This record gives sequence, C-alpha cells and structure tokens, in this order.
Amino acid sequence: MASTPAPAYDQLTPPSSGSPIRFENGLPVVPNDPIIPFIRGDGTGVDIWPATQRVLDAAVARAYGGERRIEWFKVYAGDEACELYGTYQYLPQDTLTAIEQYGVAIKGPLTTPIGGGIRSLNVALRQIFDLYCCVRPCRYYTGTPSPHKRPQDLDVIVYRENTEDIYMGIEWEASDPVCVELIAHLNDVVIPANGKLGKRTIPAGSGIGIKPVSKAGTQRHVRKAIQHAMKLEGAKRHVTLVHKGNIMKFTEGAFRDWGYELATSEFREVCVTERESWILDNLARNHGLSVEDNARLIEPGYDSLTPEKKAAVDSEVKEVLAAIGESHGYGKWKSMVLVDDRIADSIFQQIQTRPQEYSVLCTLNLNGDYISDAAAAVVGGLGMAPGANIGDHAAIFEATHGTAPKHAGLDRINPGSVILSGVMMLEFMGWQEAADLITNGISASIVNGQVTYDLARLMEPRVEPVSCSGFAEAVISHFGGGS
Repeated sequence: MASTPAPAYDQLTPPSSGSPIRFENGLPVVPNDPIIPFIRGDGTGVDIWPATQRVLDAAVARAYGGERRIEWFKVYAGDEACELYGTYQYLPQDTLTAIEQYGVAIKGPLTTPIGGGIRSLNVALRQIFDLYCCVRPCRYYTGTPSPHKRPQDLDVIVYRENTEDIYMGIEWEASDPVCVELIAHLNDVVIPANGKLGKRTIPAGSGIGIKPVSKAGTQRHVRKAIQHAMKLEGAKRHVTLVHKGNIMKFTEGAFRDWGYELATSEFREVCVTERESWILDNLARNHGLSVEDNARLIEPGYDSLTPEKKAAVDSEVKEVLAAIGESHGYGKWKSMVLVDDRIADSIFQQIQTRPQEYSVLCTLNLNGDYISDAAAAVVGGLGMAPGANIGDHAAIFEATHGTAPKHAGLDRINPGSVILSGVMMLEFMGWQEAADLITNGISASIVNGQVTYDLARLMEPRVEPVSCSGFAEAVISHFGGGS
C-alpha cells in the first residue's frame, strides 16, 4: 500500500527525525520520538518558552536516559506569525497543517488579533481541531502565596466544554439589519407560537446571541470527564455537572439531564448518581426500610407533597433498587464514580467554603471560563494554572494567562503555567515519570523560596525573586524533591 505523501509547507521544514503522534479511539498513540509542534507565543512567550523547553527536555532525559526524546517543531501564530507570513496572517496554514499532522502541540500566550477576521486565536484553534474539552487542573503547591487560609483543600479539575454555548460566536450587532429582522421574527412569530412565554418581547435595539447546547456535544464532553474520574481514587472519583438549569432549562438544564443519562447508561457499571447513593445508603443503614420511608429521607417535604408527587418519588426509589440494588448496593457504590450536579453560582461559593468535597467539575463553556479562573485564584493565580484543549484527533496544551508585553524580554515572568501545561502534555502522552519529576521540582522550588517576582513579592517573609530562566534551573535542580 502506498504511503501517504508528507504535507507541503510554505515556510517551514519539519524535523528530519522523529515520528508523529496518532490517535486511535480518541486516545494518543505515542512513539518514543514524537515530533511536537510548539508556538512560542507573543509578549513574554519569548522568555517563557525557552524556560519551559529546558525543563521538559531535562525531565525526559532524566526519566528515560535517552530511550525517549521530544523532537520540537517550531510553528507560528500571533504576532510572530505576521512577521514571517505577512499582515493579518495570525494563524497560517502551515501551523494548522503541522498540528493536524503531528497531533499534539503546546503553545505560549497569544495576543487577540486586531483586524484580520479572527476574534480569538485560542477559540479558533479549538474550533478548527474540534478540541471540545478544555481541561484546567487547579491544585495548590505548598508555599505558594494565596488569599485563602486553606488553599491546599482545593484540588479540582475543571472540564469546560469548548465548542458550543454562547462562545460559538453566533451573534449580531444591534444595528445590523439582520438582527433587526430576526428580533421582529422572534417577537411576531416565534415567541407567540411557544404559548408559554406570555407577553415577553425582545426590546428593540438589542444585540442577539445564540446559545446552542447539543446532546452529542454534551455527552462526548461528559464522557471525557467521567473517564478522567475513573483514573482517580477514593473520594476523587467524583464528577459534578455544573449548570444554570434552574433558569436556562433547555440548554443548561439539558446539559445536566444529558450528562446524567450518559452516566446511567454507557457508564452504568461504574457510576452512581447522588440520589441513587442516598437511596442505596439509606437501605444499607436500615435493611427493613420501607420504600416510603426511603423516599421520605431523600425528598425534603415528602409528607407535604401531592399524592401524585409522592408516587413519583416512591417509583424512583423502587426503580433504583430494582435496577442497581444488587450491583451497586451494600456499599459497592462507594468505590464507583459519583455523579452529581450543582448550580453554577453555588459552586463559586463551594470551591471556597467546601473545596474538599469536589474533584472533577464538568461545565459548559461560559461557566467553565469563570470557574476555572476563580479556582486558579484560590491556589495562587493564573501564573501557576495550566490548561489543555483535547479532542478525539488532536490536543493542544497552553498557557492560561495573557501575553504581558511590558515584561517581554526581561527574563522575569513566571513560566509556571506553561511548564505545568507541559506536565499535562507528558501525562497525556503516558510519560508519567517525566511529569512527576517536574511536579517534584516545582513543589520543592516554591518551598525553598526560589520563585519569580509575582510570587516572591507576596511571600511572608519576602524572598529575593529568581529570573524566569532561573526558576527553570531551580525546578531541574529539585527533580528529586526536597531542598
């Protein structure tokens, strides 16, 4: 069978050695010499990327003694791409071709373009490669300055849906004639035809945005979150569906419902919902408990319900016990993945007041954007917050902070976000030994006060900051952990 011809590049030459990462059933198949495209990034990317590459290469060499190595392939996006490819060429085809060919990429921070037809390079990459899961771990490294008394209690992973919701960018400016026509059609035809919206109307002069949430998009995203939780242990085998379904019932509420549907069908053998766990636990505590008394325990105000609603709760108890009483009962559910849901505004409180109760937070696009940044603030800020965008055929690991151009070239910025994104990339590739070395090195560097200025100025007592490159060297020197 003839081999597939290598793709043509306009301005780039791929490495002469190394192999591509390919995907099978949504999972990476990684050779010992993967070619990984990297985007240096704008602004402080000039400092952050060399520090990151130094750490990643050192960890791989230390962990595998030459048996494995990364072949780096420099590609371009953002302002640096315009310098090579021309004005407004923020995301050249060469870069897209390289990511498609090699499967996994990593990038520094990118400037949001002014002009050129692209709203956000990050969003564009997610949509082009259908990277539907944005994954943001938020964990605390001992010694990191934090505004919270017990930041170590927060250890969560935010799974943010990346391709739907209002971030699809389907919107119209208020003065757009299409928008004016759309409002008229909604007010005159669509809203009255609903029959349940009363006299509601969209005010003239409104901008309009559309919030699509699909069953397929929801369930592939929730699937990734559950699969992640299955790799965890103990109470961390827990997925929380975060939504605002009490208000947006057919988008956010559907996200919740479709998530539960997936958990109780495709993952039935390994998942239990919160209400199911209550029913099973009630019976385990009292083997003679009647259906009605069990229902009374799981439904506040049960005795005040109408007969029809009481019957519905009773039926729920009977169905759960009949379906999974044997397979999940008698405490077996406690080792399974617990799936529950929380209202989005409640989660903002609870990651601060009861953080130890949560593990994997599975959200839609907008909620996940807010929650991931809020969680990062608890554990020390975006300077230490990694991120990944993962799909079935590609994955891109990235900085979660901006370009900070005023600090560019000064060798002082914190490279932690991109280094930790590199840790995520190594874990995704199955190179856990190298990832663990870097985690050890970062932890020990912070404990020893070898940190960049953003953390040094907040430490008590204050410490003398190290440079961006100096932090990288500190991390490498502490691969074994300790001082």
